[in-house]
Amino acid sequence: MAIGEFDGAAVSGENGALASTPMYWLYEMGHAALNPARAVADATRLFFRNPANPLAHTTYGKSVAAAMELFERSTRRYHKPEWNIDSTLIGAERVPVRANVVWEHPFCRLLHFERVFSHAPRRPQPKLLIVAPMSGHYATLLRGTVETMLPNHDVYITDWVDARMVPVAAGRFDLDDYIDYVISILHKLGGDTHVMGVCQPSVPVLAAVALMEADRDPYVPRSMILMGGPIDTRINSNNVNKLAENRGIDWFRNHVITKVPFPHPGFMRDVYPGFLQLHGFVSMNLDRHLEAHRNLFLNLVKGDGDGATKHREFYDEYLAVMDLSAEFYLQTVDTVFIRHALPKGEMMHRGRKIDPSAVTNVALMTVEGENDDISGVGQTEAAHRLCSNIPADMKVHYLQPDVGHYGVFNGSRFKSEIAPRIADFILSSAVKGDAAKQKPNLKVVGGKA
Repeated sequence: MAIGEFDGAAVSGENGALASTPMYWLYEMGHAALNPARAVADATRLFFRNPANPLAHTTYGKSVAAAMELFERSTRRYHKPEWNIDSTLIGAERVPVRANVVWEHPFCRLLHFERVFSHAPRRPQPKLLIVAPMSGHYATLLRGTVETMLPNHDVYITDWVDARMVPVAAGRFDLDDYIDYVISILHKLGGDTHVMGVCQPSVPVLAAVALMEADRDPYVPRSMILMGGPIDTRINSNNVNKLAENRGIDWFRNHVITKVPFPHPGFMRDVYPGFLQLHGFVSMNLDRHLEAHRNLFLNLVKGDGDGATKHREFYDEYLAVMDLSAEFYLQTVDTVFIRHALPKGEMMHRGRKIDPSAVTNVALMTVEGENDDISGVGQTEAAHRLCSNIPADMKVHYLQPDVGHYGVFNGSRFKSEIAPRIADFILSSAVKGDAAKQKPNLKVVGGKA
């Protein structure tokens, strides 16, 4: 199931006409009004699942319990999921993992998944910064990405903060701030770092690296991996991309921006609310979601615990959404989807023009999915054209057959086919000087170098 990231569902705003300042308040009131009904539904579910209840063993009892669970799950608010990564397998050894906050600003925390070794690893462990999307879902959406990269990398990830939890006094946050955060984090990591931008962050990551290279920053990363990102949405433009151009930035400002209601800490902050984003996510693949919930009902009646558990795990993550700062959302829509400022050479950062051709020492790898319906094929590969001064033997593009947007950074194909190529690319870029200019030892299948 493809997941609509910021570069997709966040600009799919046919539902945006619903949004206004009172709408968020009405949503909160409606959610609170349903609390008694949810409590009754949960109690009814427990009653009809109690083994001591004879009806629990009948089709009728199982159907009532299943219906009550669907009602409760469909009307609850899903909070930020836990990472639940407490160990990783390195070779034949199970190594404990601790997630520590090593850098923090109002809108982001940098997590370090520290592996506690009993013996020093034999294989080099490059430092990898994963820049997660700020696109509605929490960074935990990349749990599988982190788990896959942990055995061979020292992994850090940007854990973005829900805008409704940030007080207005903390200030605003826009695309320029996002780029500043990336640069600040790379400084915190102290160099010798590889950066991976997953989906939406591809643009600010490329911008940050270009600015650092222009400044001859000693903490510029060794390599950057851009995955399924909207570098140039003019290429293979889809309906989602065209919608932003047709609507214009004023439509988004007037229809999808609202203020955080009381009693959230971010009271009166302008945001693109999570519940509206979720409506966009779901509407993009409504038939699939309806079928998935129908299957959950049938699995609960049949007693298929494995099927029901998989559904719960997926939707506990998928339905957990966060508000986005209005400044960041509007600036990104305008810069990336309406004006196409980066590929046109017109993107600015605090009065400075961003010039990707300034990148000369950072190896570049781009990854796309053949069936990506969010970032069309070729949109991420465009980074190679923009970064024209990176030597050809420091560039790699890989097109993964038979995967959609989500499959670019998660799932079985990512683990077995994409991640090993990324790991080889990172290792080939990990040595300073002339070794960093050597051609990556990659066998590219379905892509091109």
